[in-house]
Amino acid sequence: MKPIYLDHAASTPVHPEVAEVIMKVMTEQFGNASSVHMVGRSAKKIMSGARDAITSRLGCSPDEWIFTGGGTESDNLALFGAAYSRKGGHIITTAIEHHAVLHACEELEREGYSLTYLPVDRTGRVALKDLEAELRDDTFLISVMLANNEVGTVQPIEEIGRLAREKGILFHVDAVQALGSIPISLHSLPVDYMSFTAHKINGPQGIGGLYVRRGLPLHPRLHGGLQERGRRAGTENLAGAAGFAKAVELAIEGQAGRHEEALALRRRLLETLNQGIGPDAYRINGNAMHGLPHITNISFPGVRTDVMLMNLDMEGIAASSGSACTSGSLEISHVLRAMNLPDDQLSSAIRFSTGLGNTTEEMEHVARKIETILNRLRTKE
Repeated sequence: MKPIYLDHAASTPVHPEVAEVIMKVMTEQFGNASSVHMVGRSAKKIMSGARDAITSRLGCSPDEWIFTGGGTESDNLALFGAAYSRKGGHIITTAIEHHAVLHACEELEREGYSLTYLPVDRTGRVALKDLEAELRDDTFLISVMLANNEVGTVQPIEEIGRLAREKGILFHVDAVQALGSIPISLHSLPVDYMSFTAHKINGPQGIGGLYVRRGLPLHPRLHGGLQERGRRAGTENLAGAAGFAKAVELAIEGQAGRHEEALALRRRLLETLNQGIGPDAYRINGNAMHGLPHITNISFPGVRTDVMLMNLDMEGIAASSGSACTSGSLEISHVLRAMNLPDDQLSSAIRFSTGLGNTTEEMEHVARKIETILNRLRTKE
């Protein structure tokens, strides 16, 4: 069997229709969208078309959208952009955010801002009462991800957003992992900033976006030209923007069908595991009621994460231990630690994330290979 890719939460294969759009722009358009001649105007039309296509599907205005270099830049632009519009103050985030948020918050803390990192329960979900308890008179920003990239847990952002609005607090949401899996209508949500990226939805790497509600503060991180209404300087990525727009179109139009496919893939994986190793041989990490269907984080107590990943890789199966930004490290996931899981679950967790191209037959194959690996490792003991 050909290699099986089960790391779509890290990055996804580019959809053929997206690749076609990208190639067309790259081979037919070379102008700078800031130039005033006809070639520049043609480039500007591509950027405007991509912006209109994305914002119309996400329910916001074109002037509220900023193209960025990816999810990390979007998170940083939102956090620093909001913080630098004032001097000092209190920021609340969670202990399970992506490092693009956590490391940005740590930097703001070094610069004199006060930070609170909310705890989560055993399923990775934030409690609204914990957030309320941490609010202060100088709290000006809350940042909570919509869906976790390691265990798939979805947060109650509408409830958090309503509370933030009542208190006059800015609210940023990292929706990088959620786009295409959870319906998003920005003007209907009590959200002020929301981060996105293309490569999680079968779009190109190196292009992302940030929603900024009209009229809100945003101190730019890059200085130079007046691109993106002076909020993000730099020559625009034409092909990336066009590819991102096509990926958003495909992701949103196919969302319902893809949701059902993801559930079917997850179900087949777990059913086959139950048949082979039994339900007592593994633990699922995450929230069963509030979770993304394409992310399944499983612990196999007794087998270290690195050992299982190495054996899966030798079988041609690509999975991961969590965020791709930290997967080069053997450190236990900060997300799982924050969930206060038992040590045997912490040290044996594997993330399987499905997407374009995966089949139920592959899921059966993966489950059988896991059974073989576990039996082989037990025999060596």
